[in-house]
Amino acid sequence: MIRSRKLLASCAALTLPLALAACGDDNDDTTPTTDEPMVVEVVAVDFGFEQLPETVPAGTRLTLRNDASGELHELVAFRLDDDETRTIDELVALPPQDMQAALGEPTTVILAPPASEQIAVPIGDGTLSEPGRYAILCLIPTGADADEYLTAAAGSDGPPDVAGGPPHIAHGMYVELTVL
Repeated sequence: MIRSRKLLASCAALTLPLALAACGDDNDDTTPTTDEPMVVEVVAVDFGFEQLPETVPAGTRLTLRNDASGELHELVAFRLDDDETRTIDELVALPPQDMQAALGEPTTVILAPPASEQIAVPIGDGTLSEPGRYAILCLIPTGADADEYLTAAAGSDGPPDVAGGPPHIAHGMYVELTVL
């Protein structure tokens, strides 16, 4: 009996999409396919990331919307080495040089000014293609002038040196994300 149910479920899973496709309009090209990458719009707030699931499939592209009250925010994704066992809390508690060494180079960086539809993506395109653990951080100095930071970032090979307080990670703006 269990074997029959599995066979019936398998047949239904295979024939239902075909039946639905046959009933659809032949001119409808808006139907998403399973080959399309997942897009997750992450919302930056003072001081956190919202609408970011704990896990996403490989190939997911992250975008960033800034709903903060006036702070510039960024989403910086670092793929952690497979042998890295420390938690995200332990990593962000390290001295800056040690944290940088543990995180390595970012896979993507997305900057989003407050109250603006404009974003800058100086590294990557937001796609997390390699499975593993990722640290998602905002390293913008608290209170930094958004225009000054973006101008300095455009002419810099690394994080710009601008006036401001501690980075947003000091306020808890970091999470761990697992890419499957």
